[in-house]
Amino acid sequence: MSMLTPPGMGGKYRIKGDRYPRMRRPRGRRRLVLGTVAGLAAAGLLGWGTLQLVDVFSGDGTPASASDSDSRACATPAAAKNGAPSSAAPAAPPGKGAAAPKPKSITVNVLNATERSGLARSTADELEKRGFKVGKVGNAPASLDKKVKAEGVLLAAPGAENTTRLEVLGTQLEGADTKYDDRDGDEVDLVLGDGFKKLTPQKDAKDALAALSGAGPTASASPRC
Repeated sequence: MSMLTPPGMGGKYRIKGDRYPRMRRPRGRRRLVLGTVAGLAAAGLLGWGTLQLVDVFSGDGTPASASDSDSRACATPAAAKNGAPSSAAPAAPPGKGAAAPKPKSITVNVLNATERSGLARSTADELEKRGFKVGKVGNAPASLDKKVKAEGVLLAAPGAENTTRLEVLGTQLEGADTKYDDRDGDEVDLVLGDGFKKLTPQKDAKDALAALSGAGPTASASPRC
């Protein structure tokens, strides 16, 4: 009898040999697990590929072109709702854009409210060199004479057009105050005060005028609509 046979057991229960029998796991369960994992991975790849195809192709089965994207970017919300690009240009900010007049269309009266003689004349000559039309040149009226402590005061009659003219003139003297009076007409006054030293450097004034007119360079490229 083999040493592996329990005591009292023999016959058909007799174990022959000197090794224990090896227990093996059923192979069918392992194959089932591997098959399930492989199926899930295939389904995931198929779903991912489907999403990529949807992104690449448009609804009618043709690839979406760059021009289509530009058209969608150029359309306003209302136009996009109707499915057509808008032909209306965006509204310009108040006082800016195409509405800003040219300096040559603005008549400026240069008035001296200081005790320095010749200040109005030299300033008027410089404004004329920069394209402005010069009107009266002389001393400020009694209501302002020797009473302007700032660099200057810009005066005009009330109204949107005159407000824009004062903004254009203000590019030449950034520290000036803006006021309105009861005058008639479209002439504007530049009253020079005690704080005045000189006009804004011509290059800086030119850049400010270009920004006011909307002619400055854009910060980033955009599709043409």
